[in-house]
Amino acid sequence: MDVRLPLTSAGLCLALLMIGCSPSDEKRQVSLEEKTAQFEKSLDAIQDPKLKDAVAELGGSLLLLERAQLKLDSKPVDTEYGEDALAVLKHYPTPQALVDTYINGLFVLHKDSSSDYLTDLQPVFPFNFSIPAAFLFPHGLEWQSVTLSNKRVIAFQPEWSETDPGIQLSPSSSNLTNPDDLTVTYPFIDGLDVENKNQPQPVSLQGTVEVIAPRRLYSFDLTKKDVGQTRTNDNLSVTLLKLENNYAEIEFNNSAPLAPEVGDTPLNPLIVQARDTTGQFLSRSGSINETAAQIAFYQKQLAKMQQQKAWSETFEKQLNDEQQAFEKQQTHHYSKVYFNGPIETVEVSVLDFSAATVTRKDLNLPVRRFDRATTEKTIQPLSLPVVVYDDQAPTWLKGATLGEEQLKKSVTVHQSVEDPSAAQIEFDHPKSFNDELLGTSFNPGESPVSFFTEDGNGKRDEPIELPPEAYQVDPLRGTITYDLNLFPETPAYAVGSMPIFLALVDKQTIDAHHLPKGLELKGNALVVDSKLFPAQDWRFFAKDDSGNYLKEILSVSHDASAQGPAIFSVHYFYGQPTRLETYQRTDLTTVQYGFEVKLDKADTSSLDQ
Repeated sequence: MDVRLPLTSAGLCLALLMIGCSPSDEKRQVSLEEKTAQFEKSLDAIQDPKLKDAVAELGGSLLLLERAQLKLDSKPVDTEYGEDALAVLKHYPTPQALVDTYINGLFVLHKDSSSDYLTDLQPVFPFNFSIPAAFLFPHGLEWQSVTLSNKRVIAFQPEWSETDPGIQLSPSSSNLTNPDDLTVTYPFIDGLDVENKNQPQPVSLQGTVEVIAPRRLYSFDLTKKDVGQTRTNDNLSVTLLKLENNYAEIEFNNSAPLAPEVGDTPLNPLIVQARDTTGQFLSRSGSINETAAQIAFYQKQLAKMQQQKAWSETFEKQLNDEQQAFEKQQTHHYSKVYFNGPIETVEVSVLDFSAATVTRKDLNLPVRRFDRATTEKTIQPLSLPVVVYDDQAPTWLKGATLGEEQLKKSVTVHQSVEDPSAAQIEFDHPKSFNDELLGTSFNPGESPVSFFTEDGNGKRDEPIELPPEAYQVDPLRGTITYDLNLFPETPAYAVGSMPIFLALVDKQTIDAHHLPKGLELKGNALVVDSKLFPAQDWRFFAKDDSGNYLKEILSVSHDASAQGPAIFSVHYFYGQPTRLETYQRTDLTTVQYGFEVKLDKADTSSLDQ
């Protein structure tokens, strides 16, 4: 959650708003709820619609900001690790090289659709980004049209029209996991069976892309010794105002004027990261980007609005002039950044937009088809003129050496007692590379469990005699489900053993020029004989001469027939592999996780008497 004024652009993460407050924050919560109720009541009294909208927008954003601050302050400090937001930039010699890779690594996939009247197009970007570690530089991508196999050009429209009888190109409304997807929609003809494959197919997608690269990025490494100190490098300066257990307050400034190329482009030049004593990056939980003085200014503006009877152009100009004058006085920028875990060091990085390079390019991208499984014998080329590394691979591959004790220590127990007739205990652990290699040949063995009552001191007491149907153990899902209808006494403890599974993995490193039979490199594509290297037992990772893992673009399984076994698979990489790492599951062991769980109390008033 990153909250930034002007308040019209405040952004919030819904997940964080759902976090409960600690008892110490209950008074603040009550006060906030009262303030919200009073504000909503005052809104009802405003008659002028323009004034009402303006007050609702500014006042609502101020309340949202206060709510965010409360949530961030009350969130438990549980350690959670994240990724280095700057890792991708560290692979390229200049910011412009990253921009060129972003643009030249973009391609478009033709996706399967369950409808005869839809064809989905998926733009595939060379980098995966998520908030707050979005693409580092200001950028924009606009799609303009799609060219069909009959050479007809269909213009892009921002939403699908129910009344348009022709072929349409619009954003996909069915795929929330890929918000950049597009859909080619063919007209539905009532009473006529028209298959998608008989329609003209998309062959290329047209659009424009623009990216603004800064002059440079500079990073300051700070600790508690730096609190109150200003660190400077040329035109960039950073002051660590405060460093507490899980948050840092920072003020930063670029003394040079912004490059004219950035103009009115919204910029977020600050990237703040933190590490704990292990040296790992902590994930962020959010930030507040306004000082107390800035919030007070907007509160003062809100008070002026609330004193008006009607909205006028004169009053609007007065507010705008005041805001511009105030913002000119704000020569320094402020951010209070929260992290999930105790902070040892802070890395403050500033993008320097005192000079900028604007890259604009017209796109005419061929639409490629790579089904996950195909009966085609020919290997399609997918060579892109970029090199992209997989910075998550080293962490992910630690799962290859996972041991029994590590696996046991990672298990967490969750309970659900909302439905007393199907109460549940779930044994879970963070998914790792080891889970990916478990395969399907499980032998869970015995999964004994007993339920106990408790004595007057809340300790475990006598076992409860139960019919077999009173509970069910699902070792493959790691769950115990029990029906309190069938318990003669209320259970307080569950004791037993739950199997968890561990793959034994053999790792080998192979020079790309000396591959064994069954492995072959064709350019950037690794061809794997599926008979010698069955997919459920083997995984492959590639490196180039830099020693970094290459990111896999996609993989395709070539099968003998639609239902037949795989003959070979092809893995495509962003770059030319020079070394391969092979990971083979050599065995699967069952680890018994012994437990004693204090059961949550369920509301049994609705159970059968």
